[in-house]
Amino acid sequence: MSENVFDEWEELAGDYKELEATNRIYQQKLLELDEYQKKCQKNIAHQRYRMGILSKNLHKLKKQGKEDKTQIEELETNILKRTAQCFEIEQTLPKQNGIYLKIILGNVNVSILHKEEKFKYKDEYEKFKLVLSVIGFVFALLNQVIRFRPLELSYIFLLVWYYCTLTIRESILKVNGSRIKGWWRFHHFFFDGFGWYPANLARY
Repeated sequence: MSENVFDEWEELAGDYKELEATNRIYQQKLLELDEYQKKCQKNIAHQRYRMGILSKNLHKLKKQGKEDKTQIEELETNILKRTAQCFEIEQTLPKQNGIYLKIILGNVNVSILHKEEKFKYKDEYEKFKLVLSVIGFVFALLNQVIRFRPLELSYIFLLVWYYCTLTIRESILKVNGSRIKGWWRFHHFFFDGFGWYPANLARY
């Protein structure tokens, strides 16, 4: 029995050495990944800068009317395509947080690099809205039927927490390329700021 224990420890020690070697490779790959990400971001910025100059020059050529119109239109189309291609590449790279996320979370990286994970996070966001909307509706009905101050305060807390969480989740989605409308986010920020105010305070 004791020999088996020592043999198992020796076997486990061998597995741990393999783990250490794998971790070293993993850390090295992370460094390489960071370098490639920065290189891609730099190249995208360079592409956009050069395309901006090309677009201005094309605009001048169109005014002068000296160059072939078809050739100019073809180049404009190619620039639009390249802009879209750069945007697609950019979606696979980490992005800086907006002002709101920097205030709430600091400089924590919230970029989701895999498309499947982005879709999963968006799906969780939709489920979160649905579940909390149902709970909020139930709370609202109870507050109409039952006049109980702690119940009302619980409902107010739920609203504030819900909209605060919603604005954070939507900001993370925005960082990851989601096309959430500005007015949609604004009305959540608005309710986040004023959701604490009990409209029926006068009853008490």
